[in-house]
Amino acid sequence: MENEPFSPDLNENEKEAEMPASTPEAEMDDIEQMKKQVQAMEEENAKLQQLQTHLDSDNPQAEADSRSVYVGNVDYGSTPEDLQAHFQSCGVMKRVTILVNKYTGYPKGCAYIEFMDKEGAKNALALTDSTFRNREIKVLPKRTNLPGYGRFRGSTAPYFPRGRFYRPRRFRRPYMGGYYGY
Repeated sequence: MENEPFSPDLNENEKEAEMPASTPEAEMDDIEQMKKQVQAMEEENAKLQQLQTHLDSDNPQAEADSRSVYVGNVDYGSTPEDLQAHFQSCGVMKRVTILVNKYTGYPKGCAYIEFMDKEGAKNALALTDSTFRNREIKVLPKRTNLPGYGRFRGSTAPYFPRGRFYRPRRFRRPYMGGYYGY
C-alpha cells in the first residue's frame, strides 16, 4: 500500500452519485429565474440612482458651487471690484470672494466668483490664461467641498507635522560623544 502510486479515484468502494440529466424545461426555468433576478437588480439600481439624484438636488451648496468658479494666480493688490470689472462680460455676479490668510490678513492669491446663473460660470471658464493686472490667471470650476475628503492626504495615518523622518525625543539614539562615538 505504501509503494502504490496515488490514484485520483478516492471512492473506489463507493458508488458515484448519479446526477439527474437536465431537461430543456428545467434549463428554461433556470434561465427565466435568472432573467427575473437581473430585472429585479436593474429596478433596484434605478431606485438607488433616483434617490442619489434627489439627495444631490437637495444640497444648496452643490447648486451654488455649480454657478461658481475658482480664479488662481490673482494679484495680491487686487480688489473685488477689479475682478468684477474683468469678469463683467461673462454675466451677472452674485459674490466675489478673495481668500486671505486668517492670521496676517494678506491675500492668498486666489478668489472665488459666484454668478447668478450657470451660463456665467461657463463663460468665465473661457477667460483662463487671460492677463489680469500683468498676471496670467487660471479659471477653473469650483469643487464642492466633501466633508472628510482628503483629511489625512489619502491615508488613515495622521499627518507628520515635522517631516516624514522625524524621531520624537524618546526614540532618538543616545549621544555617544565624539565623531565616531569613541
